[in-house]
Amino acid sequence: MEVAQRNPTHRPFCFSVKGHVKMLRLALTVTSMTFFIIAQAPEPYIVITGFEVTAIFFFIILYIFRLDRLMKWLFWPLLDIINSMVTTVFMIIVSVLALIPETSSMTVVGGAFGLLAAVSCLADGALIYRKLLFNPSGPYQKRPV
Repeated sequence: MEVAQRNPTHRPFCFSVKGHVKMLRLALTVTSMTFFIIAQAPEPYIVITGFEVTAIFFFIILYIFRLDRLMKWLFWPLLDIINSMVTTVFMIIVSVLALIPETSSMTVVGGAFGLLAAVSCLADGALIYRKLLFNPSGPYQKRPV
């Protein structure tokens, strides 16, 4: 009886380091948004974290279904890096603003989880950037001399 062999070069997104970091980023952002909703924090905190949850979920679905391989007309790693950096800036701003007045303990906990989400966004962006440097693709691919 013949055993089915998996292609060793294809690694599912959910089992990769990039997948784990993205899912950690999603979990931390959802947790931060949940604490902001429970604490009835100002609406911009909830809206910004909700937008970030939507964007992260979009990238996770994109990579799980390998749509980045299907839609080659857009350079997805660059878009992902830009998203990570913009998310880092927004989450740091929202988290610091949530931590400064100390209105509610739930708002402070939401701000703390927001700072953790910002750190995971930095890690995600650095991971994608490192992969982009070591594995370039497209017209700017390094050629041996």
